[in-house]
Amino acid sequence: MPAHLTNYLVMLPILAWIIWRRISRQFGRQPIRRKRMIFRIAVFSFLGCMLALSGLHKLALAEGLLAGVLLGGAIGLLGLRLTRFEVDPVKGDCYVPNPWIGALLTALLLGRLAWRFLVVWPQMQHVAAAAQTGGYPIHPLGYASSPLTMLVIGLLIGYYIAYFSGLLIHHRRFQRSHPGVATAP
Repeated sequence: MPAHLTNYLVMLPILAWIIWRRISRQFGRQPIRRKRMIFRIAVFSFLGCMLALSGLHKLALAEGLLAGVLLGGAIGLLGLRLTRFEVDPVKGDCYVPNPWIGALLTALLLGRLAWRFLVVWPQMQHVAAAAQTGGYPIHPLGYASSPLTMLVIGLLIGYYIAYFSGLLIHHRRFQRSHPGVATAP
């Protein structure tokens, strides 16, 4: 098996697991877990900054990421308005996310990943054929240089930063108005 395909065999099960977890968290009552949300905000912020640095060599990538972050932030604020907040006697302050927004973002991400994979697959085969014959490919792989892909990634980054930040603000207000209600760890 070619070495460049080994990476995909490792990453595909991890990606499938991440997507399954993401989809399962779009339905039903979810407890507000402050530490996890703060950690996720930090990770998404770091990821956004690192991806923005990739725009230093190609400005269109940074523009796509910035547009995605701004649109994602707006969608995150809309998602907050459509989120229901509930109090569970055991879990404490909980939220019920709008499943349509989560499903739309997940479908958009999966669709974009599938499209890029279909576009890149012939290029990967060309690279493999060139490596077997001892030649070098003429064109570099273009899977990492798509402003549209950066836009979709930026949508997710902006959405989650805005959404989790809003949930934390709501939770802080909830704690101040209900000091005796237990909260999830």
